[in-house]
Amino acid sequence: MFGSSGIRGVANSEITPGFALNFGIAVGSIYPEVMVGHDPRVPGEMIEHAVVAGLLSAGSKVIKAGMVPTPTLAIASRNYGCGIMITASHNPARYIGMKVFKNGMSFDTRQQEEIEEILKNESFSYAGWEKTGGLSTTKSALGEHSGSILRNVSSAGLKVVVDCGCGAASVLTPYVLKEMGCEVITLNSQPDGRFPGREPEPVDETLGVLKSTVKATDADLGIAHDGDADRMMAVDNMGRFVSGDKMLAFFASREAKKAIAVPVDTSRVIDDILNGVKISRTKVGDVYVAQELNKIGGEFGGEPSGAWIFPKISLCPDGIYAAARLVELVEKEGKFSKLLDSIPEYPVKRGAFPCQDKKKAMAEIASKLGGLGAVNTLDGVRVDLKDGWILVRPSGTEPKIRITVESANKCDELYDTASEIVRRAIH
Repeated sequence: MFGSSGIRGVANSEITPGFALNFGIAVGSIYPEVMVGHDPRVPGEMIEHAVVAGLLSAGSKVIKAGMVPTPTLAIASRNYGCGIMITASHNPARYIGMKVFKNGMSFDTRQQEEIEEILKNESFSYAGWEKTGGLSTTKSALGEHSGSILRNVSSAGLKVVVDCGCGAASVLTPYVLKEMGCEVITLNSQPDGRFPGREPEPVDETLGVLKSTVKATDADLGIAHDGDADRMMAVDNMGRFVSGDKMLAFFASREAKKAIAVPVDTSRVIDDILNGVKISRTKVGDVYVAQELNKIGGEFGGEPSGAWIFPKISLCPDGIYAAARLVELVEKEGKFSKLLDSIPEYPVKRGAFPCQDKKKAMAEIASKLGGLGAVNTLDGVRVDLKDGWILVRPSGTEPKIRITVESANKCDELYDTASEIVRRAIH
């Protein structure tokens, strides 16, 4: 039920008000005090109302934070039993879902299984009428988050273009950067759950306007967020999209002192640039990266998808702090493009194929890939070869199978091999 980053599905099809009601009852039967927030998605308030009704019926006290970014909710909910964020993060507008946090970190596997067991067995616990939960609201969450960021970064006078993607970052990132002293140019900075400006996922293909605006305005860099602002991607001063692997290496080389956590689809460049730093590889998903960081006491963790975790702030990926930290570093160290060019880059190719029956397809894919080289099944199937590696894994957030390939001289060839295996398994 829980994927690599919460529960997600198409609104009013896979995620219905009825399911949301039961989900609220399940969480409320364990946690007596819960903070709830939502991003601007059109079905967000509908699902939030159902979740809140379930929490109240189980006797929980509910504090509504309103429309906020996911990392804002994660930080604010540390003062309560847990927090529920109504969002589908980077997924298309038709999706909705829930992320659940305790002590600023996504529910771990045990906590997820506890909720799933209640839902599976329908072992709901309703409160007596006289113990029905109470409802209140707070307006302090945004201030608490921005204050936490500003206390941990220094001032900067850069020109920054911020593309909020019509998502929840609109209410925070531009203001935080202005408080730091930046000149801020905003794009898609009006919250709109239909995401009319671009698709919510901040990838190279969707950020054409940001790239051209950075060049046209002679800005120092560009920032892009997904729908709930737990992700942050960047564009350098030359208008070039910064790949997730390079951005991960950029942060890791400056944040990591003793230990970091990254998923299995991370480039080998991390191994080459971090000397004396313990590198733990996990399943793909910020939940698993956060769990490992908590376990090893790491200073930084991240995913090439744009989820950056700074434990000194919280164990939730924080795209807004990431934006502020990036601006601070560029202010101190010089031209962003030159800083990036100093980081080695290995050819990496990623892709995804629609697939409804991921389990069946992955069984066939595993048998075919197994004949190519040494296999690692931590998450999907990873094959390490003399010339690079191939990772094929089922998406934890969408009905897709994802492929990642890295190779110095055979990237396209290995990708084509993996793609053909995946296509045959799907069809």
